Amino acid sequence: MSTKTPTEADILRPIQNTSKKYFILFGICALALGSFLVAWAYQLQQGLVVTGLSDWGSGGGATWGLYIGAFIWWVGIAHGGIILSAAVRLLGMDRYMPVARLAELLTIAGLSAAGFYILVHMGRPDRMVTSVLGHYHITVNNSPLVWDVTVITAYFVLTATYLSLTIRYDVSRLRDQLPDRFDPIYDGLTLGYSEKEDEIIERMVWWLALAIIIMAPLLLHGGVIPWLFAVLPGMPAWFGGVQGPQFLTIALTSAISGVILVAAGFRRAYDWEHIMTDDVFRGLLLWLGFFCLLFLWLQLQQNVVGLFKAPLDVGAAQEATLHQPIYLLSMGLVFSTLAYIFAQAIRPALFTRLRAMIAGVAVLFATLMEKILFVVEGFMHPTFELYRATPGEYFPSAIEWLSLLGTIGMVTLIFLSVSKVVPVVELHAIEHLRGDHGHEHEHEHEPVNESTKKPEVEA
Repeated sequence: MSTKTPTEADILRPIQNTSKKYFILFGICALALGSFLVAWAYQLQQGLVVTGLSDWGSGGGATWGLYIGAFIWWVGIAHGGIILSAAVRLLGMDRYMPVARLAELLTIAGLSAAGFYILVHMGRPDRMVTSVLGHYHITVNNSPLVWDVTVITAYFVLTATYLSLTIRYDVSRLRDQLPDRFDPIYDGLTLGYSEKEDEIIERMVWWLALAIIIMAPLLLHGGVIPWLFAVLPGMPAWFGGVQGPQFLTIALTSAISGVILVAAGFRRAYDWEHIMTDDVFRGLLLWLGFFCLLFLWLQLQQNVVGLFKAPLDVGAAQEATLHQPIYLLSMGLVFSTLAYIFAQAIRPALFTRLRAMIAGVAVLFATLMEKILFVVEGFMHPTFELYRATPGEYFPSAIEWLSLLGTIGMVTLIFLSVSKVVPVVELHAIEHLRGDHGHEHEHEHEPVNESTKKPEVEA
């Protein structure tokens, strides 16, 4: 275990140093996003028929598929990320302070990907203006789409405010070590800043964290999105009393898995073994195991109720899901991850960072497949099948798979870009790891001399 003392220079390293690997990864992600944009342009020209999502009714199939499944997946990752960060601040979980901002950035990136999926699935993006914003006062009362847009926008604004308040503190103290080329951004972030506001901002962030924790079961992945599915009575596969808590556990398992992967990537790239220690990853794995257990338990509740003397339509839908190899694979991956986490908790020698990353990938893949299957099965087994000559079929088209790669690329690009502008690890986290809490280094509180030449840094 590293005994190095974290310094400001450590968290500034991503801003001041850029390697060939950075440009290679940036190029790969840009290519993935660009490929999907080209495919989307083709979809805009030809219509949603090129995806097969328009095929329903007598021909079977599903009007929602990977697009909506991935939308739910990204929303879950985003929602769980901000809950994780809020819990760190609200409950004083200082152990996880080094990854708190990564969780916040994951929320911003995940919500961006989810919002993008809304535009893609609408077929015509101009409908966002003509059908949603232009008639919001009418559609907000009865449109699931408008509710999605509303809660995503609300969480995005809340998270962006939450994030900018903490970044304001860091930029004001590290300003003389930051590159000149981003001065307009830093000027905007620190507009009107005074050290007298630090205590007020700390209280504001605490209250924002409390609001996020309170709103979690009621909005987005804990409430609005599962409710929007459950209130469609003709689709028994989407109805269930445990659906809200189930969605919330999926969100938290996905978010923790995402934070593990992002933190591991930054640790490897910038030698942050003394910041994002093995102890942090062990703790994240334990939380991942806890929410995996809840996830499996709620799945068991749904299966027991849906298969034992349930109404015919509910029983048929649940039985069809249970016999799907994709569903069994998803549950098997989550159970295997839980078994590994339990084993390494008993025998710590089983822990490695690589195994933690594998566990994160397994859970992310499992939750994605489960969400896509959840959406599709809801269409395959409706209560009324009067218009179905044969059972429907669905398999994601190449454009849909490209959308998944494109949004993963987009989220990665957001991290790569933000890491070149502001620290992705809070200064408070470094101060806590050093044990000085920001009071032992006078230069951190001295006013910045604007006439002093800033050191040149490598682009």
